[in-house]
Amino acid sequence: MSLTEVWPMIDLKSISMLNMLPDNLKRDPNIKAAAQALDDKLRDLTDQIVKLPRLSRLDELNDDEADELAWQFHVDFYDPTLPIEQKRELVKNAFKFHRRKGTPAAIEELITILFGEGKVEEWFEYGGQPGRFQVITNNPAVTQERAEEFYRAVESVKRLTAKLERVILAQSEPMGLYFAGILRMGEKMTVRMV
Repeated sequence: MSLTEVWPMIDLKSISMLNMLPDNLKRDPNIKAAAQALDDKLRDLTDQIVKLPRLSRLDELNDDEADELAWQFHVDFYDPTLPIEQKRELVKNAFKFHRRKGTPAAIEELITILFGEGKVEEWFEYGGQPGRFQVITNNPAVTQERAEEFYRAVESVKRLTAKLERVILAQSEPMGLYFAGILRMGEKMTVRMV
């Protein structure tokens, strides 16, 4: 005989205090009423218990839960006014940021979460001064409304000895491309505009 046959699995949502009372107490109307009143409270508690494992439901966190976990996980760059999607991403990546802190990859990941696409180039990649780096992004808000926020974000995950030299805003604009060609044969050449 197995343990589950002796003690069947109990579903917390289906527990009733009234069902657990012995028969002699079930006949007492006061005890019966008290047990039924406790059943509602127990159901409320079991609903709250289901919400306890926050890590398994990071994509469902509300603002308060995300703020609490950000504080608990020491998310370096965190602003309670951020949209909930960005808060969830920062909390989800908190451990990864701490493991990779000080690397260009950590800077790139944080920039991507907060500002869209971004790339880090170290000094030896662009011919800068040793210990410096530059960030290339395609988000025009980085150099305008959110420049201070961008700088604080980069400072929170970069190496302490590294210096942000510049931020390059890379934009692509559609433009017409025209080209021409000439073929010359012989000694006389006539050029006409078409």
